Amino acid sequence: MRTRQWVTATVRPVPALALALILGPYASLPPVPTQAPAARTAATEAGRARDPAVPAVARNWPVGPLPPAILRGWTPPATPYGAGHRGVDLAAPPGTPVRAVAPGRVSFAGRVAGRGVVAVELTGTGAPPLRTTYLPVHPRVERGEQVAAGQVVGTVAGAAPDAGAEPGRSAHCATSCLHWGLLRGSSYLDPLSLLPLRLLNGGPSRLLPVAGVPVPR
Repeated sequence: MRTRQWVTATVRPVPALALALILGPYASLPPVPTQAPAARTAATEAGRARDPAVPAVARNWPVGPLPPAILRGWTPPATPYGAGHRGVDLAAPPGTPVRAVAPGRVSFAGRVAGRGVVAVELTGTGAPPLRTTYLPVHPRVERGEQVAAGQVVGTVAGAAPDAGAEPGRSAHCATSCLHWGLLRGSSYLDPLSLLPLRLLNGGPSRLLPVAGVPVPR
């Protein structure tokens, strides 16, 4: 009488690449998950190629003392009227002060399509000068006013009362944000190229106290 012996084996998952090589054109693989846009930060953007046409003249971020989370990055359109994202969306709650990133002259302060907008022509950036835009904001400056780097030009605006948006949602983003843009004439550019690496990476390095070593006054 024969005794059947059952052999148990541990089934290990086949890596996606190996599965694709085995099944060839018949493989139907799920897309590789990518990092959520809300988790992106300025540090992750720092490795991108900088635009050589944009001088790094910014002296501060438009919102916050530290690099804010980038909810959506700059995506240049293929054509002047094509789809894209003509700026970057920076996470910022309503009421956050919005500061000029470099000295210049306010070329516009008002409402466009129901949203508050401030535009600043940056001093010493050629002809036509570079122009930064901030929206949606409650402007705190007027057209023609000279502003210094770091000067408050407005505050982040929340959703309009009749917009029917959820609490915390802005008039531009799914969550509260500042849309920061950059133009030269009618051409849109990447505003992150205005920032020197020390700002993109979170600021200059600082030495920490060493145990047993007195800190000089």
